[in-house]
Amino acid sequence: MTIEEKLFNTAQQFIKSRYPEGWGGAAAMYSKKGNIYISVAPEIINASSALCIETGAILEAHKNQDAITHSICVVRDDTQSHFKILTPCGTCQERLAYWGDKVKVGVTVRNNQLLYKNLKELQPYHWTHAYDDIKYCDDDDA
Repeated sequence: MTIEEKLFNTAQQFIKSRYPEGWGGAAAMYSKKGNIYISVAPEIINASSALCIETGAILEAHKNQDAITHSICVVRDDTQSHFKILTPCGTCQERLAYWGDKVKVGVTVRNNQLLYKNLKELQPYHWTHAYDDIKYCDDDDA
């Protein structure tokens, strides 16, 4: 089983256990140290203070001084729905870019096949290309 498949399966299993009924969503991330970080979006009353599903796993990796290499966000609308892969929003792409533009992320495709792209493919015109002195945390620094 590939890392990509393992993350997808891990997210699905976590959703089934954490959200046995109704909607469910989870992010699963793989790291350079071989860890899998899982997170969910907090359930809050005020939507303006919401956080993305991926945020917790990103913070856990930072806490553990670990580098994310792969990320996937999986949701289902209800217990009868198929699982969907959500491409990371722009904010999460920026958060993941801390570890460089080679981070692979699960992306949304029409037939819901499992497909990963690196951040560079998602943002070929990223704003950091305007600066020579921006340095991302690369795998050797994590």
